[in-house]
Amino acid sequence: MSEIRIAIIGAGNIGTAIANGLKKSGRFVPENIILTRRRSHLLEEMKTQGFKVENDNLEAVKKSQVIIIAVEPQQIDKVLEEISSVIVSDKHIIISVVTGVNTNQIKSKVGKEINVVRAMPNTAIAVGESMTCIASDKSDTSAIELTKSIFEAVGKTLVISEEEMIAATALGACGVAFFLRAIRAASQGGIEIGFQAKNALQIAAQTARGAATLLLSAENHPEYEIDRVTTPRGCTIAGLNQMEHEGFSSALIKGIIVSANRASKLYSNKKGED
Repeated sequence: MSEIRIAIIGAGNIGTAIANGLKKSGRFVPENIILTRRRSHLLEEMKTQGFKVENDNLEAVKKSQVIIIAVEPQQIDKVLEEISSVIVSDKHIIISVVTGVNTNQIKSKVGKEINVVRAMPNTAIAVGESMTCIASDKSDTSAIELTKSIFEAVGKTLVISEEEMIAATALGACGVAFFLRAIRAASQGGIEIGFQAKNALQIAAQTARGAATLLLSAENHPEYEIDRVTTPRGCTIAGLNQMEHEGFSSALIKGIIVSANRASKLYSNKKGED
């Protein structure tokens, strides 16, 4: 995999997280990863780590086989129109991590028949723990397999239908923030019952990590693991019931639904209004 040249166009938070994750995996060398963004001076630190930095999107595409588009939805049309002249159908694969833009819309802007795959990672990609959902409109699986091989180096992947990509955005990408907020709330509770802030955060974060690992390793339903912790008239069930009375599950479900609804409208909202 190390010989594949990758251009990441729009190397902001998620673009640089992808780059850092690929480097840390040891399967990709930074010298073969080209980063571009409008304010390229913000990539100086990435350059010191060995990544190539280009001011010119066209040059980045010419030097690469895989093009990862990581710009904002309101910027993608301009970027695709810009690079379309140097896209080569039998050379390039476009991987889009842009919210709400489907494969047909991308192809129409490029104006050529080309393999396009959508991928929705999250920022945990920087530490090799992303959940990346992948979709394409093609029956040819070669582009999907290549995309999987890239993102499996930095976490878990799941191939889904393109119709499910908005849901993947809300649950998998936005979800990182939701779970981080839950950990923050738990640590604040820890502070209130007597822990120092640093210790409370460490306990809350590791406990959350342990809970997730239980589910992923044993593949049990969450309620099964919850039942193993709760006892009649115990402190765990008392706390859980109080959280449910306050709307814990309902709030999380509603938040995911609202994020999905917003994600579905980001590309059509060309001016980028919220």
